[in-house]
Amino acid sequence: MSERLPLFLEGRFVQSSSDQSIPVTNPATQAVLTEAPAATTEEMDRAIASAQAAFEQWKHTAPSARARLFMRYQQLLKDHHDELGELLAQETGKNFEDAKGDVWRGIEVVEQMCNIPSLLMGETVDNVATGVDTHSHVQPLGVSLAITPFNFPAMIPLWFFPTAIAAGNACILKPSEQDPMTPNRLAELFVEAGFPPALLQVIHGGKQQVQYLMEHEGIATVSFVGSVPVAEHVYRTATQHLKRAQCFAGAKNHMVVMPDADKQQVINNIVGASVGAAGQRCMAISVAVLVGETREWVTDIRQALAQVHPGHWDQPDAAYGPLISPAAKARVESLIQQGVDEGATLELDGRGCQVEGYPDGNWVGPTLFSQVSPDMTIYQEEIFGPVLCLVEAADLDEALTLINNNPYGNGTSLFTASGAAARKFVSEVKVGQVGINIPIPVPLPFFSFTGWRRSFFGDQHAYGKQAIRFFTETKTVTSRWFDSGMPASGPNMSINLR
Repeated sequence: MSERLPLFLEGRFVQSSSDQSIPVTNPATQAVLTEAPAATTEEMDRAIASAQAAFEQWKHTAPSARARLFMRYQQLLKDHHDELGELLAQETGKNFEDAKGDVWRGIEVVEQMCNIPSLLMGETVDNVATGVDTHSHVQPLGVSLAITPFNFPAMIPLWFFPTAIAAGNACILKPSEQDPMTPNRLAELFVEAGFPPALLQVIHGGKQQVQYLMEHEGIATVSFVGSVPVAEHVYRTATQHLKRAQCFAGAKNHMVVMPDADKQQVINNIVGASVGAAGQRCMAISVAVLVGETREWVTDIRQALAQVHPGHWDQPDAAYGPLISPAAKARVESLIQQGVDEGATLELDGRGCQVEGYPDGNWVGPTLFSQVSPDMTIYQEEIFGPVLCLVEAADLDEALTLINNNPYGNGTSLFTASGAAARKFVSEVKVGQVGINIPIPVPLPFFSFTGWRRSFFGDQHAYGKQAIRFFTETKTVTSRWFDSGMPASGPNMSINLR
């Protein structure tokens, strides 16, 4: 085991004085990779105070100068792309290609921050009244807090802290205690790029640290990704303490398959979208809605999923890796049993999965249920594992009713050859991110990640223009300038803007 993971305070790594640590394990072997310290109150106060001081200087830095630093940062991330992918794979269990993809999607957000001058541009209207002009511009808020999950330890931190900092703020990052090594490395490269020390700080710990940081008066905004119950708690706590909050929560994403869809394309996409990353992503397809005669495709879907196998991150044929922890594996297997108990047909059972050479890994094989109904637990709960539920629908209207009655609204997709069906689906579905013949419609960073309903709590979403609005406040200025040759205004003169 390596030495205990340091905190990242004031631009340097420091060993925590805390006597509490959280083991970080390799999910394929259960070997302890390191231990994450549970930061003390004094250390968190110190981080926030130094971040506030850094913010007071940074907010005056020209956006063009910020952009040049982000150009250096994105290049460093690219230079260390494979190294970051390997580190991420070791602590998450993701296969190497998936791990590198995690890093790359984060790099794409950083690339967008190289365009921060344009993203910060305000609005102007001349002559709103005679001789009067109005313009608006945005200003940063202060110190942002980012609380990020285990399933994307590169991408999701890079959703938040680069955007917050590009907009002129400082940031405290509290990554998942289950895989904190990758975020530490991201912070190290951030300072290597030339950013001022203390602009980004990394605090490790668990619930106690999150609660303290959320309630601290020095925090201006809170960004969170995680489960629905925790997202609700974070959102309520942050807003009750008068902070701006964006909380991304759970999902139950449906893929609707129409009879005119290309069968092989559908099956190929269902396999990757349902069990990729071991199903541990909020945009995974966990329900396929088979419309009309596509209900006869169950056997073909089962055969395709049966060819997929998990494995260690460095095995070239590994389709995905282990679940993050023994507790996660036990939960997924319990939900599989509930599906059986409640009457769903278990077409493919991933329990008891073994990977040669890694007997202690948190393995769950591809799992497929058919004859699933909306009243079943496996339909209602986010399983967060490699489990696909097949639901039948008579037509597109019935499929839309299923999706719109579900409490989640993160992502959905429709596979069809009909433009009319696609247009109807896009218009009527109550989901924030929609794919047409694309299974996982995660937008690139010049758009925003726009989950709806119980998949998101807040007003402004992650990355893109909405994120810039989240991390800034708008100031509107109305001005009038007098010409030396103009007559002075009388005492009763006023500007009528109505």
